Amino acid sequence: MPRRKMRRKQKVSNRVLLVRDVKELGRLGDVVEVEAGYARNYLLAQGLAVAATEANLKSVAKEAAKRAEARACAQKQLEGVASAVEGAEAVIAAKANEQGVLFGSVGGREIAENLRAQGFEVTDEMVQLAEHIKQVGTHIIKLRFDKDLTTTVTVVVVPLPLVPAKRSLSQGENTASV
Repeated sequence: MPRRKMRRKQKVSNRVLLVRDVKELGRLGDVVEVEAGYARNYLLAQGLAVAATEANLKSVAKEAAKRAEARACAQKQLEGVASAVEGAEAVIAAKANEQGVLFGSVGGREIAENLRAQGFEVTDEMVQLAEHIKQVGTHIIKLRFDKDLTTTVTVVVVPLPLVPAKRSLSQGENTASV
């Protein structure tokens, strides 16, 4: 019996016009080339793209121009926020032992809350920490506003004074002194 030769499937690519911003792929109005299955099963099915025809290109051009203008305005606003927060200092008090090791840790949420309390427009996701802060002291933290827009702030972690715990009476101890 003769053997059949196995044919390799060729990857077919399609050009599609994005009608919405798609993370890691492109923005509204971009013409991108993707694999046929991705275009058919995801982009077209979800309404994120349409076939890249002349008529579709013309219809999306006005919306793309509006979005580009809005992105430029938002970028300018982010740059203003980044320059305002550049070099800011966040002081956070946390419980620590005598060696300066925190009983918990300070994360991005606490840093962002402190900066917001100072009047800066910072979200929790903007704070870039490799790991939570677990030591008392001064730390330089990076804030990422956009792909290529970052700034740094100083975070000072100070120890809270420990209050001695009150001694509780165990069973059998007499509460009245004789």
